[in-house]
Amino acid sequence: MADTQLAKGSCLCGAVTIEAKEMNPSLGACHCEMCRKWAGGPFMSVSCGSEVKFTGEEHIGVYDSSPWAERGFCKKCGSGLFYRLKGDQQYHMPAGLFENVDNISFEGQVFIDKKPDYYSFSNKTEDMTEAEVFEKFGGST
Repeated sequence: MADTQLAKGSCLCGAVTIEAKEMNPSLGACHCEMCRKWAGGPFMSVSCGSEVKFTGEEHIGVYDSSPWAERGFCKKCGSGLFYRLKGDQQYHMPAGLFENVDNISFEGQVFIDKKPDYYSFSNKTEDMTEAEVFEKFGGST
């Protein structure tokens, strides 16, 4: 696992600011249908652990997207803020929210079998299919 770092950022309009105590600079992409609908393409995120502080919490909306996770967004500008696992409150957050993160590296892709043919990445990454994700982390299709 890569070393974690303190990361600060905000939504597009600045109404919500974020401080993630332990951002892992390993970027991942999710190609599942829900993430593609939510993000308008693959959800490109970094793991931020469970210690994330927000200011402007009154501007955060939360959508209960599955039995195991929920998604947060800014109610003012619509920026996606997080995908949070309900069980352990682990945050996966769009890398683009954060400032000064030049050390991020693209490490993995999940739901690779759900990726549409109209885009692809040239990076060599660790890839997992939908079945492999659910086998490793639980849940169901």
